[in-house]
Amino acid sequence: MIMQLARLLRMLVRIGIVVAVMLLAGFVWFAETIPWSSPTDDTETDAIVVLTGGMDRIPAGAALLARGLAKKLFVSGVHPEVDLPSMLRDAGVTDTSRNHRIALGHSAVDTRGNAIETARWMREEGFGSLRLVTANYHLWRAERELRRTMPDMRFVLHPVVPSQMKRDWWAWRGTMQLLALEFVKYLWSFVRPRSPS
Repeated sequence: MIMQLARLLRMLVRIGIVVAVMLLAGFVWFAETIPWSSPTDDTETDAIVVLTGGMDRIPAGAALLARGLAKKLFVSGVHPEVDLPSMLRDAGVTDTSRNHRIALGHSAVDTRGNAIETARWMREEGFGSLRLVTANYHLWRAERELRRTMPDMRFVLHPVVPSQMKRDWWAWRGTMQLLALEFVKYLWSFVRPRSPS
């Protein structure tokens, strides 16, 4: 009995080590494959979709709209008490000439909600393509969630690199913690039940 327990314990330890190594390798892959610069391409889409969570995303989306790369800009996950003028003012966007082409979504509170809210708006507009603007560390999970709700949509990915994100992530505790948390959320997006859109 003791021998069997010892063998079982050794097997569990080996499995634990293998799982830990796989998770560590996966995390390094995740950190190294996220984009560390914003694209400069002029691919046009029907819409530009900005997911809230960092104030640098909204100016990026507004600049893309100003370049004529989409018909409309949709900002998902805006606080219910925030209106368009105050949001743009807080984000440092002073050009109001295209405000009539900007729509806000107020119902999403997380990335999953962003996907549902965006899919609903895209259907209402009759759009078939979007440029997704979000932080670089959030890009893979955001894309996955949006593609789950809009499998036939054409996507252009537009990562924004926050100033606090450091390319040598392993040397910066804050960046490493942020990436580790996002990696866990990314893995969870693969195993959680699919939500209705």
